[in-house]
Order: sequence, then structure tokens, then C-alpha cells
Amino acid sequence: MDLRLHTPRKQRIGTREKDVDHEERPSVSQAIDHALQRLESVLTRLEGAVTQRFEAERDPSDLETELAIMGEDRARLAAELDAASARLAEVEATSANVEHRLGQAIDAVEGVLAPSRASR
Repeated sequence: MDLRLHTPRKQRIGTREKDVDHEERPSVSQAIDHALQRLESVLTRLEGAVTQRFEAERDPSDLETELAIMGEDRARLAAELDAASARLAEVEATSANVEHRLGQAIDAVEGVLAPSRASR
């Protein structure tokens, strides 16, 4: 029996020697398992990238439907804005009318009070 096969050999690392056991090196099956794990990891990432790409390039009819919905929303919002603007114009006109009437009422009250103040 040859004892050299079972005796760890010395390997020089920097300034010291280290025992290197042949059994510490990965076996072929371990190397294959490691390679398969790496391959599965890469395939998982690739699958994710493909899924993202498909989502980015959805069916054009889906995009057209989404665009139509957005157009309807825009039209509805524009109509609501027009109605709100018209209501604001009515409120401003009413406010100006009330301001004018209040000014007239104040002038009338002051006109009635002015002669009575002058006689005092």
C-alpha cells in the first residue's frame, strides 16, 4: 500500500506552509451541483427579465383600451371643470351684485343719519 496517497501534502501559502488534504477539494459531483445551482439562479433571473419584457410590451389592444378610458376620464374632468368654472362665474356675479346693493344700502342709511347728526 502506498502511503503517499493518504498523507496530506504541504502547500506554501505566503511565508507559511499549510496542510492540504486531497479530500478538501470539491469533488466532481460537488462541482456539478454548484454549476447547476448557478445555472438555476441565472435561469430564474432570465425568466424574471422575460416576464418584465412581456409586461412592458403588453397587447396593443390593452393599451388602446387604457387610452380610451383615459380619454373618457379626460372628457369627464373637462366637463366638470367647465361646470365648476360656470358656477364660479355665477358666484362672482352674485357677489358683485350683493356688494353693489350693500353699498347702496349703506349710502341710504348714511344719507338718513347725516341730517340728524348735523342738527345735534
